[in-house]
Amino acid sequence: MPRLAAPSSRTRLAGVALLAPTWLVLGVFFLLPLAVILVISFGRADAAGGYEPIGDLWHYLRTGEFLDNYRRSLQSDYLLIFWRSTWMAVLTTVLCLLVSYPVAYYIAVAAPPRLKTVLLLGVVLPFWTSFLIRIYAWQIILRDEGLVNTALTSLHLLREPLRMLDTDFAVMIGLVYGELPFMILPLYASLEKLDRSLLEAAADLGAGGWSAFRRVTLPLSAPGLVAGTVLVFIPSLGQYIVPLLLGGGKSMLIGYLVQTQFAGSGGAGDKPFGAALAFELTAAVLVLLFAYALYVRRRGGEAML
Repeated sequence: MPRLAAPSSRTRLAGVALLAPTWLVLGVFFLLPLAVILVISFGRADAAGGYEPIGDLWHYLRTGEFLDNYRRSLQSDYLLIFWRSTWMAVLTTVLCLLVSYPVAYYIAVAAPPRLKTVLLLGVVLPFWTSFLIRIYAWQIILRDEGLVNTALTSLHLLREPLRMLDTDFAVMIGLVYGELPFMILPLYASLEKLDRSLLEAAADLGAGGWSAFRRVTLPLSAPGLVAGTVLVFIPSLGQYIVPLLLGGGKSMLIGYLVQTQFAGSGGAGDKPFGAALAFELTAAVLVLLFAYALYVRRRGGEAML
């Protein structure tokens, strides 16, 4: 076979020119802010909680003081917050999966064609409203004199209102509510491509409903399941609006901790320490995305984000 000619320098320059805007956007809006956060994370805070310029830079580097914020993040109190954030993100992902799979399966497989569009509209409808406004609505629903407690006391199911707002229970409701569409839509996209003849063949071979689901439906929906898990777990891990508004600041998660370090003033915050926490969180997310990319490569690009 004749050997293919190597691309000319003009062709390579044309390729670079086409990719330049993409790299410029990624560099300005992603890499540059990340680099700034990384630099700040190695600094130290002044009396007001801001960034204090380093005087003797060589002494600061030689003594290892530039790693103080990262050492501080490894203290037991902060490791506990990291662990708490992780298991709440895991629990949110599991609950979203348990709720979303039957919904996505019904929409993709069992729902009549006319009803399918209406159900999909119901899934994406929350995106038409600000997430902040929707969380404020949950405050009204869950507070002591809110809709839930009013209904339960009116039905004489409760003598006194339940304390739901400013609890981990309220935070979990907010997390599941906010991330649910991001689990339903990838699962629906996978289940929509399900070949029904495979289920019929499984039934002809004697497989029951559960066996056909476990051996046919579940493996074929794995790309959507993995994509939904990534889309739910990562935002849940860094969430701070939900703990702030529904947890009342009492349910401390890593995203909320980072926000308090940057938003605090007059010595209440510590921006370099907050930057270190933020960079560690970003690194954890990048590891998850790298693992997801490996999964996509092994699946031949079938998974999605």
